Amino acid sequence: MTMNLDALYPPIEPHESGELLVGDGHRMYWEVSGAPDGKPVVFLHGGPGSGTSAWQRRFFDPESYRIVLLDQRGCGRSTPHASAPDADLRFVTTAHLIADIELLRKNLGIDRWQVFGGSWGSALALAYAQAHPEAVSELVLRGIFTLRREELEWFYEGGAAALFPDLWEEFIAPIPVLERSRMIEAYHRRLFDPDPAVHEPAALAWSRWEASTVTLRPDAAQIEAMSDPQTATAFARIENHFFVHRGWWTEGQLIAGVDRIRQIPAVIVQGRHDVCTPMMTAWDLHTAWPEAEFVVVDDAGHSATEPGIQRALREATDRFAR
Repeated sequence: MTMNLDALYPPIEPHESGELLVGDGHRMYWEVSGAPDGKPVVFLHGGPGSGTSAWQRRFFDPESYRIVLLDQRGCGRSTPHASAPDADLRFVTTAHLIADIELLRKNLGIDRWQVFGGSWGSALALAYAQAHPEAVSELVLRGIFTLRREELEWFYEGGAAALFPDLWEEFIAPIPVLERSRMIEAYHRRLFDPDPAVHEPAALAWSRWEASTVTLRPDAAQIEAMSDPQTATAFARIENHFFVHRGWWTEGQLIAGVDRIRQIPAVIVQGRHDVCTPMMTAWDLHTAWPEAEFVVVDDAGHSATEPGIQRALREATDRFAR
């Protein structure tokens, strides 16, 4: 998979990695790269369920930052993997993920760290910061997503079909006509069927819909990466599980909770043409939290791979490094 990441720092390798026993039978993969005595930053990946990739280390100056990446429960290199036919996601919730991040911080001997998250990672970053404001030095957020009803309905119940009617046809294809008024619930029944003949086609359709719409221009490499059955199954199952439960938050909770984090320096980066997490949510967060810097990238969609978003995120981490 090749991506144009010219706006980021050169590739680096981790100098430390491991598996953290987080309870409930789960092990969380983590790694550290960059400067061992640098400014700590934790990268929270999207999805939920996508896992981390090597290129995500590159948002941070490796001579200034101690860069921590982790794979959230059930995905990436963490175990057990949500692609297993009998996957049990009872212990994969927002509260569990927040506790895992906090356990990792303490295990790594970090007092405070910058929290960097995009898409679902922005929701998890907001939730973590609101739970542990004393542990967060800065927030860098991209493609703001808070799992409100209007956000989920826009992307998964037909709103975005206005822009992508051709791709929407492929997304609804696995679902019988009579079930299409509640797509997230209809997908839930199929994704959690233990039979691969049922859950794999649903997982591929779910994952390809997202991969096909996250960039301003179609990105064949991104679509191909999300067409691996194991990756797609874990991704679709975990996303769907969180969406059915609305992140275990009350409606609008993350934006309503900004008073707890108002004092934390923050940058919000949003692509103007983001179809996956439309700018309405970033705007609502900006309105509630005007102290945070708000950066709109006019020639970008949702993905952190887009050049304008890469540049805006790197500018934010460079400034906070100083």
